[in-house]
Amino acid sequence: MSQLEQAFPNTTLTARGSKIKLKGPGGEVETLSDILDDMISMVRRGGEITKSDVSTLLALANKVEGKSRPEKTPFKQDTGDIILHTHTGESVAAKTEGQLNIIRQSENNDILFAIGPAGTGKTYTSVALAVRALKQRKVKRIILARPAVEAGENLGFLPGDLKEKIDPYLRPLYDALEEMIEFDKLEFQLQKNIIEIAPLAYMRGRTLNNAFVILDEAQNATNTQMKMFLTRIGFNSRAIITGDITQTDLPRKQESGLITIQKILKNIDGIAFAYLNQDDVVRHKLVRDIIDAYDKYESKKR
Repeated sequence: MSQLEQAFPNTTLTARGSKIKLKGPGGEVETLSDILDDMISMVRRGGEITKSDVSTLLALANKVEGKSRPEKTPFKQDTGDIILHTHTGESVAAKTEGQLNIIRQSENNDILFAIGPAGTGKTYTSVALAVRALKQRKVKRIILARPAVEAGENLGFLPGDLKEKIDPYLRPLYDALEEMIEFDKLEFQLQKNIIEIAPLAYMRGRTLNNAFVILDEAQNATNTQMKMFLTRIGFNSRAIITGDITQTDLPRKQESGLITIQKILKNIDGIAFAYLNQDDVVRHKLVRDIIDAYDKYESKKR
């Protein structure tokens, strides 16, 4: 409650039993009421409200540091926005308009490009959609790929076996899966290649049928790699390609395939582009401030 009281200093919150009474300026009361409704909906769906969740709701309501910006309305979750429930019973649902757009566009297109800054939930939302498709038997397997560009995809010099070499680059994908699928079942699916996680280079020469395919960190894929990946997609397959075009690790003279692809495929039916921005950030509230600061710095350099 202290976070809400600090964000809405002119409104008094009084809790009596299961009821909360609000008294203050009409605009603040209306915005705070919407936030409380969102919190109640999250609890009813089996979720647990954390300080981070409250910060996100405040940010989405554009109620930061006590300054109201009423021209924007807060994102409201709906029970229809739930993608799936994790093995611990928690719901995975769209938390922002950008994430909801990923869900809707993925349902209506075979290939979706989700482009936006760090912390906007691109990867997590995409993995959740893939896990749901697998559970509903709409696909027979999930394939998750990432360019291992930090090692130039020449992994031989790294110590250990193949799995130990590539795991550091693929860890975020494992993290998302481990939240959604119980450990024993996930291990079985990984062993049987029902779920496969591999560097992008390992996709070459394959045809990916009956699969939900995700290419993560696609800003680090070259034009050649992007074409190679997209032409792997086979019958009854869907793909989501995620990335942040402001954070490429490619050599300076090499253009990101994710940047180029927006010009090449923008008018093809069945292919969609979903763009997220700092308003979709669902990490620590400082992440949004950091992105804003970088945007301002980059704009001054131009």
